[in-house]
Amino acid sequence: MTPKITTREFWIKEPGLGALVEGRLAELTEDSVSVRTLFSGISRGTESLVFRGAVPESQWEAMRCPYQDGSFPAPVKYGYMSVGRVVDGSGAGADLEGEVVFCLYPHQDRYVVPASAVVRLPEGVPPERAILAANMETAVNGVWDARPGVGDRVVVVGGGVVGMLTAWLIGSIPGVDLTLVDTNDARADVAGALRLPFSARVPADAEADVVIHASGNPEGLAASLGAAATEARIVELSWFGDREVALPLGEAFHARRLTIRSSQVGRIPPDRTARWSYRRRLGLALRLLADDALDALITGESPFEELPSVMERLARDGGDTLCHRIRYSTA
Repeated sequence: MTPKITTREFWIKEPGLGALVEGRLAELTEDSVSVRTLFSGISRGTESLVFRGAVPESQWEAMRCPYQDGSFPAPVKYGYMSVGRVVDGSGAGADLEGEVVFCLYPHQDRYVVPASAVVRLPEGVPPERAILAANMETAVNGVWDARPGVGDRVVVVGGGVVGMLTAWLIGSIPGVDLTLVDTNDARADVAGALRLPFSARVPADAEADVVIHASGNPEGLAASLGAAATEARIVELSWFGDREVALPLGEAFHARRLTIRSSQVGRIPPDRTARWSYRRRLGLALRLLADDALDALITGESPFEELPSVMERLARDGGDTLCHRIRYSTA
């Protein structure tokens, strides 16, 4: 009898407490692949909320990630930024053997998934940077929802990974007058590396055609309302979990006929669903990561063995952390 192969998996055992546990690698089946992880990334905003047990019960089903085990609030195995090498494949997966791929999989050193669940890394995108693919997907979806045009004034409030990537995408539109806003002055250096105009506060005369909020702070959303010109669109990319958000809707909100639009990566905008699949969008996100400047978004790295303590620290106080990379012993 062939011995079962063990895996190491990161589980949130209870809110605020994580641990590496031993699991069993699933057997390879038809059209599946076995992946040995090289790197995973911590999506700090969402994963911190999950780690603290702050996912509201009404959103437990909506917040499930593709290969999540367990259920909210805990115990749960959660995550969706994994890059690894295919070490074995069957059927359609045989052609992927030896390839480096991205998968929306939790933090785990080995796993088996359908071949259709992985996407081969494009040429020019190193595995160390490819962990940003899920964040880039969120940014792409946010730009689709915001619909900035040539020459628009655009303000992005919040210089986390998603805010930076969203601003970086919009900055390539000809004639755009763009400002990235974050109250943390330490983000200015990263913004500079991405060639993004940076401000520690919303410009008093912003009069923006489009405002994108990605700070995760209710005060940032209130500031976003103040940056919007008449008939402008404010797109909300932050997710507040179980926090309540108060907004000053009694000021110029009605007089300016402002629109607040949510954007969530779990749904492709309706005007694109006939042509865009999630796999096509993920492939685009990976191709967009070919710019070396995006390495500035990865502000730290730790070995997999330290993930429980790293997650506890980031959930308590992320400080200046943007994306934190986890390196596996196979890297």
